[in-house]
Amino acid sequence: MMNRLEVLQILKKHITDQIVISSYSTASEWIEINDRPLNYFSHGAMGLGSSHGLGMALALPERRVVVLDGDGSLLMNLPTLVSIGRAAPKNFTHIVFRNGTYEANGGHPIPNPKTDFEAMAKAAAISKACTISTTQDFENKLQWLLNDEGPLFACLDIEQGPLGPRDYKEMYRPERRKALRVAVGADPA
Repeated sequence: MMNRLEVLQILKKHITDQIVISSYSTASEWIEINDRPLNYFSHGAMGLGSSHGLGMALALPERRVVVLDGDGSLLMNLPTLVSIGRAAPKNFTHIVFRNGTYEANGGHPIPNPKTDFEAMAKAAAISKACTISTTQDFENKLQWLLNDEGPLFACLDIEQGPLGPRDYKEMYRPERRKALRVAVGADPA
């Protein structure tokens, strides 16, 4: 199993002009590792990061959208896989961190930690799907995940992260949304 912080550090080295969408546990770590205008934090919307990512990918087809999701979050909104498979945005990458828990809600176990998310993605017509269990494999597949024609899906086996209280206020400031709109050309600077 991988450590999510290590995976995010590796990802940071390869992120350039992509929009990165994250929520809850991953968001609080991503903002510490790579605070930038092209981050979008899914506020109060457990499970909707993938839906927000799909909308952005369709609205901004010239820019890669990378969703950093959790297995618990994805289970809250499984139908989004079918919508992603149907819309088939070429600029969409969905990375799911699987630790078998609803980490942001106290680490309670998901109903079935043996759930095969790769198979679910493929069944939803997302044919470019994989499961990754080592940081070396993640590094080997990262260029593919960030550059190949999507939609792309990767389920990463990770350890459970810290369950302590998290401060989400900083990531949900209105100035962050404004900076994102400016960065993608939706608002003047």
